[in-house]
Amino acid sequence: MKADKQVLPDEGPQGILGKALDGIERVGNKLPDPAMLFLILLFAVWGLSALLSGVSFEAIDPRTQMPIEVNNLLSPEALTGFLTSMVKTFTAFAPLGVVLVAMLGVGVAEHSGFINTALKRMLRITPAKLLTPAVVLVGIISHTATDAGYVVVIPLAGVIFFTVGRHPLAGIAAAFAGVSGGFCANFIPSGIDPLLQSFTQAAAQIVDPNIEVNPLNNWFFAASSCIPITLVIWYLTDKVLEPRLNRTHKVNREEVDLPAMEEEKPLEIKAFRVATLVMLVAIVGFFSLTVPETSTLRDADGSLTSFKAPLMQSIVPLIFIFFMLPGLVYGYMTGAFKSSADVVQAMSKSMSGMSHYIVMAFFCAQFVAAFSHSNLGALIAVEGAGALKAMNLSAEVTVIGMIFLVGFVNLFVGSSSAKWALIGPVLVPMLMQLNISPDLSQAAYRVGDSSSNIITPLMPYFPLVVVYCQRYVKNIGIGTLISMMLPFSLCLLAIWSAWLLLYWSLGLPLGLGASYTY
Repeated sequence: MKADKQVLPDEGPQGILGKALDGIERVGNKLPDPAMLFLILLFAVWGLSALLSGVSFEAIDPRTQMPIEVNNLLSPEALTGFLTSMVKTFTAFAPLGVVLVAMLGVGVAEHSGFINTALKRMLRITPAKLLTPAVVLVGIISHTATDAGYVVVIPLAGVIFFTVGRHPLAGIAAAFAGVSGGFCANFIPSGIDPLLQSFTQAAAQIVDPNIEVNPLNNWFFAASSCIPITLVIWYLTDKVLEPRLNRTHKVNREEVDLPAMEEEKPLEIKAFRVATLVMLVAIVGFFSLTVPETSTLRDADGSLTSFKAPLMQSIVPLIFIFFMLPGLVYGYMTGAFKSSADVVQAMSKSMSGMSHYIVMAFFCAQFVAAFSHSNLGALIAVEGAGALKAMNLSAEVTVIGMIFLVGFVNLFVGSSSAKWALIGPVLVPMLMQLNISPDLSQAAYRVGDSSSNIITPLMPYFPLVVVYCQRYVKNIGIGTLISMMLPFSLCLLAIWSAWLLLYWSLGLPLGLGASYTY
């Protein structure tokens, strides 16, 4: 597929939707820089915690079985703890290490020219009309490797779209929607399955101490969800978002610091083949180490896909290695690297683009830690679940209400496991009283948990996506990204919910050992 043959989508009329999104963008971009936004939110959490710390709440924390108490973060003890742990809070902020370590390896592969050549060869075999769904599917599959999609798939999607003459922000949005909006959908089992199952089973045993939930109880539903998710994101990207971006956010292609995509030279083709072979041999060699049942890459139960498995905990270092190796081979063979200093310079260039994200990560880490310690998130989640229970709705309406509740709580409590630990012990037993199985409750949770990921600035990787966008359009802000992703979020919430109801009505199996009724 040649870049010069690519035709930009028709810009189309602005319409009511376009005007609404433009308004959201203008308002959103009036917000402070993301770093300062997190600082303001930190102060707000401190103030709220002080105001509510003396209030008695009846909501019971399912983790402690005690009434929820809001901790005063302005007490002398809390402020002292904040100061003494500030550095550790920042350096222990999980997304920071994930991004920086992975980008070191990706930087070598990018600046050597390996990624550039790989994209050119990939684009030759990918039909132009299928580029968007291909990006979305890769984003969904990336969940198997935990957070790899955020640091690899999303930025590369922008490069791919830019290369073929399409709007790079559309590629970033499609990949972001697949990686984060479709977080709980995958046809490949991953660590999220046993993680959610453990909380679901514990919640169900409140009512039935002998009940057991299969770790893959949602596998079939999660796999089937890839179909509507891909179709929704594909349509919105090509027919709604990209025409709007072509009208409102022109890309000055001469100012974008990306390698030119000329035809490969014979030496580049040879170097690419050797580098790819080295990468494949390294991958096969490494994963052959996982085959023995006594492999040190397995967890204590012999699993490779649980979050405790050393293999899953090694994903980011593996990204570093598997991008570094072909980058080195390609760079030295083509002459892009002539010494180790050139390799270090490539890493330095990749880090220089992360400077803004590092600043944002510092303030984000402080806010996330304070919000968690205050117990405000737990209060919101448990009170919301209690309100839904008090409505005493029908089974179908309750399931939909649960999905929307989870989507709302997700705007404040980003961690999938933390939310389910908070509201699962309320909702799972409640739905069991309506003869709804824990398996179906968990499936509904997955829908709500994913759909609003892409519109909350409190999601740790949200500022990183803003940085990716700024590579192509300098004046991008939080409002721009929210306006880009809002149609995806709302449509995923509605259509994925409808898909669950349809799946339920047809009686299709949710997963292994799963049922709809209790």
